[in-house]
Amino acid sequence: MKCSSIIFICLFFSGTIYAQKVYNIWPGKAPGSEAWNWQEQLDTVELYNDALVYNVVQPTITFYPAEKSIANGTSVIVCPGGSFCYLHIKTEGADVARWLNQKGVSVFVLKYRLVHSLTSLPRKERDERMKDAANAAKLVGPLMPLAIVDAKQSIAYVRAHAVDLGLAANKIGIMGFSAGGTLATASAFDYTPENKPDFVAPIYAYVPPILTTMMKFDAPPIFIAAASDDELHLVPMSISLYNKWLEAGKSAELHIYSKGGHGFGMNVRNQPSDSWIERFGDWLQVQGLLKMLP
Repeated sequence: MKCSSIIFICLFFSGTIYAQKVYNIWPGKAPGSEAWNWQEQLDTVELYNDALVYNVVQPTITFYPAEKSIANGTSVIVCPGGSFCYLHIKTEGADVARWLNQKGVSVFVLKYRLVHSLTSLPRKERDERMKDAANAAKLVGPLMPLAIVDAKQSIAYVRAHAVDLGLAANKIGIMGFSAGGTLATASAFDYTPENKPDFVAPIYAYVPPILTTMMKFDAPPIFIAAASDDELHLVPMSISLYNKWLEAGKSAELHIYSKGGHGFGMNVRNQPSDSWIERFGDWLQVQGLLKMLP
């Protein structure tokens, strides 16, 4: 593994500093955005108990390895959500990683390319620029294919370096939240041997019909979760996704919670959706993904 592809960062969350390895998933500039010249930023002001990353130009994966004594070789690429305008890097990223680490699962939190924010208040700017469907489509439409390519490249990167990282090349999954769920879903429909996910987990995912092409014969098992009171009304997309897996005779599990809203992530809201991550852990166990490597 080339040392030039590794950088070290410190993320300040919940009063504690964590140093993680970060890998560039592309060997040079990401294809399709070579002319982008703005700088990635971190906003910890707008949301309580979270942090927003925005203006991502160079896609990376931040590595959260499981402790060697409990590591089982399984890894998950986690794609935070944020309307393709920013990333909920803590509650839909780092917090998920640390929970899964306790199960022996190693995690890579993906920073994929995003819409260019013109201000230092990405959430407020998103709300203003995406007031109606037409504006949202114009803003996100050109960006979405780049983000999907980043997700697929992250799978290929982890598989190519699995041995170096002490991971199993046939136990690489991808999970995504909201917009990140778009990436996880897209990865499960159109793939090569190099970038095929071994399992997928879209959580309150936005799944435009154009992404749900013909399923392949070896489609990976899927875990889906959402809440009935999702403010963005995305539940039908989760149900449709589940039905496609059933119709194809593939392994699928669906959890629709009565309460939880959109974007529950790892937030504790005293709602039924709070337990989704435990159900995901149960599902990993049933799939045989928590078995220790020989």
